[in-house]
Parts: sequence; C-alpha cells; structure tokens
Amino acid sequence: MTCYSVLAVTPTTDDWVPDYIGPANELVARHGGRYLARTASHERLEGEGEDAALRIVIEWPSKEAAMAFMNDPAYLPHLKARTAGSHSHHFLIEGKDDLT
Repeated sequence: MTCYSVLAVTPTTDDWVPDYIGPANELVARHGGRYLARTASHERLEGEGEDAALRIVIEWPSKEAAMAFMNDPAYLPHLKARTAGSHSHHFLIEGKDDLT
C-alpha cells in the first residue's frame, strides 16, 4: 500500500542542510520514494500550532520502503544531523480511506 511521509521541519541552524540534501535525495530514490513537495510555500487553513519553515511530502510504494529508508545505515548520520539542527515532525500516513 502506498504511504506518505509528511514532515514539518524548522531548521535551528543551516549547518546540516548542504550535506543533507544530496544523500537524502539519493536514498529516498533508492528506497522507491518520490518527493511530491519540498517547500517553504505553505499556509495554515485550519487550527493552531507551530508554523514550520518547510513542509515535505514523500510518496513511498509501501510502509516497508519508508521504514527501510529511515533505518538505512547510510541515512542515520543525516537523520541525526537533521534532528539535531531542526525542530522536525515526521508522520507516516497510509494511502487509504478509513471513512468509507
């Protein structure tokens, strides 16, 4: 089943960003993922809460593919750098409709 990573990321430092983008792009693709959105152009339409600097949406062919990416030893140093240098929230959402 298709899954989507939905991230809200606000960098607290930009030091990690240049070393993150290339490897993350490669590893996302290697695990079958595809960026649908990676942007600072977003707005809140409902509710309250923290406003993130960036919103990222990645489409995965399966939950297993998303988890393989997150647990890939090649990604772990980049994940640590991102989480140390930002406020990040990452949700994995199954591409299904439970309300039908």
